[in-house]
Amino acid sequence: MRVLHTSDWHLGRAFHRESLLQAQADYVDHLVETVRSERVDVVVVAGDVYDRALPSVDAVSLCNEALGRLVAEGVRVVLISGNHDSARRLGFGSGLIDAAGVHLRTDPARVGQPVVIDDVAFYGIPYLEPEVVRTSWELSERSHTAAIEHAMALVRADLAGRGGARSVVLAHAFVTGGEASDSERDISVGGVAHVPASAFAGVDYVALGHLHGRQEMAPSVRYSGSPLAYSFSEAGHVKGSWIAEIGAGGFESAAFVPAPVPRPVGRVSGPLADLLASPRWARYEDHWLQVTLTDAVRPKGAMEQLRQRFPHTLSLAFEPEGGVPAQARAPRLAGRPEIEVALDFVREVRGEPADDAETRLLREAVEACRLKETLV
Repeated sequence: MRVLHTSDWHLGRAFHRESLLQAQADYVDHLVETVRSERVDVVVVAGDVYDRALPSVDAVSLCNEALGRLVAEGVRVVLISGNHDSARRLGFGSGLIDAAGVHLRTDPARVGQPVVIDDVAFYGIPYLEPEVVRTSWELSERSHTAAIEHAMALVRADLAGRGGARSVVLAHAFVTGGEASDSERDISVGGVAHVPASAFAGVDYVALGHLHGRQEMAPSVRYSGSPLAYSFSEAGHVKGSWIAEIGAGGFESAAFVPAPVPRPVGRVSGPLADLLASPRWARYEDHWLQVTLTDAVRPKGAMEQLRQRFPHTLSLAFEPEGGVPAQARAPRLAGRPEIEVALDFVREVRGEPADDAETRLLREAVEACRLKETLV
């Protein structure tokens, strides 16, 4: 059996206010083509199908299209909910949708009830918030490890009665040793977040979701990562999905299939003049960029200048080369005129005082706010 492992679609997500819906639609095209060309039997989606609990209409439409096209290719699909999904909303109608070959597993109560496809048992462990399952499962600890270990005990108990059947587990969790990026939502609230890879012992393949970089925690325990870059910390990632071979004796191998890159992401750093003129930055001209300026004094109109050469610059930071970060302090504010506080702020963040035009603009803004307060 050939199992395509993907996760963390985050349908509807934007990248620094840039819509990714078309890029996500392109990924769906790639996914369907991969299923066809690689003769995939089952597609598993290890959580975070959507980017938020109440996804946009366009995101729901794209998900509906993706599942419909996969079913039309004759493959079965098993999905679990992640920490970004609403488990109840994603799992709506799961009993009816099962008949179409799309199996939504979002309810912790069904963890020990597998989807059996050609003698392979697929167990879905949705994202488990410890505080939510602690009472019903009578957990002694308030941690993700306790929740996953209980879920896996249910899996093993069911598997023990299946006469050595092959098995695949889908789980949305942070496995110890995994490398995080800036785009995952912290799941430490509600208990200790990390789960040891050993918690998943006893099954043939574990398809993990949550971390956005592809990672091999053990030969048969893997993250596929997200299909697109969702933060600049993922600039070095190769995005895609795993195709796992499940043979008569269990897991045999896994091959990674890269996904298309709609627009590369990058990070550059240096003085503004060098970034604008040096040919060594030419390869970044079509990238979504995070730029860090190292000029001694913050340049005026830096973003506008950068976008002349790098039109897809999305993030701008200022770290003077050799400078010392401003120390945290509590300046005296009470009793000082607002305009003085505003002018001090400009001087602090830019390293030079506001010019006459800027001072005049700040005075007008302060006066306008003061007038508004008197009219309320």
